[in-house]
Amino acid sequence: MTATVPDALRQEVLQANLAIPEAGLATLTWGNVSGVDREAGVFVIKPSGVSYDRLTARDLVTVRLSDGAVVDGDLRPSTDTETHRCLYLAFPSIGGVTHTHSTHAVAFAQARRDIPVLGTTHADTFNGPVPCTPDLTAEQCAENYEYNTGRAIVEMLRGDDRRAEEVPAALVAHHGPFTWGSSARKSFEHAVICEAVAEMALRTMELAPPAAPPQHLLDRHYTRKHGPGAYYGNPEAGLRV
Repeated sequence: MTATVPDALRQEVLQANLAIPEAGLATLTWGNVSGVDREAGVFVIKPSGVSYDRLTARDLVTVRLSDGAVVDGDLRPSTDTETHRCLYLAFPSIGGVTHTHSTHAVAFAQARRDIPVLGTTHADTFNGPVPCTPDLTAEQCAENYEYNTGRAIVEMLRGDDRRAEEVPAALVAHHGPFTWGSSARKSFEHAVICEAVAEMALRTMELAPPAAPPQHLLDRHYTRKHGPGAYYGNPEAGLRV
């Protein structure tokens, strides 16, 4: 069985994957991006182990959302495919998912610590800490490991789609960050931001025990970019970054 997805989606997923090493978020092939076509009931994802410098749109693999079956593509999909699928099924607002092993975000994941909100840069995108999941159990690792990785994120967010929109990122304990957004490109942007605020947080914590910023300041920075009263950028011209 084959499934046709729009060329625009394939190109968006391809470009988002190619942007991972350009942004310094991956070593070797340690990262992947997917994008979903909910009307067709499928998503497109990077194949497993293919280097970014040889990745093409034809290499991308199309996976059925309902059961994870490959419906188009000659290569195996990313080993993280089931985690992506779990997130798509749990959160209807998600249009794309990115996973990386970026250094500073992974440091927080390996320490099993949330990335704290220490300033306005964080609050511009994430309405609260970037949370870290509990450890997976031996049983969760032994069977359906990748899907259970997604379940750990979903359960931590209590399956709340609104919460997933407000904080479009999570750390999997001892593993690394998963980010998401309304599109594949947006999920990649959130991966870039997640890594940036993780590095800022670590550097702040090296200087001194950080003081909590005033909540009203954080709220102001989040709401000026998100929600009905947002006024940041020029969205009518496609400029809201």
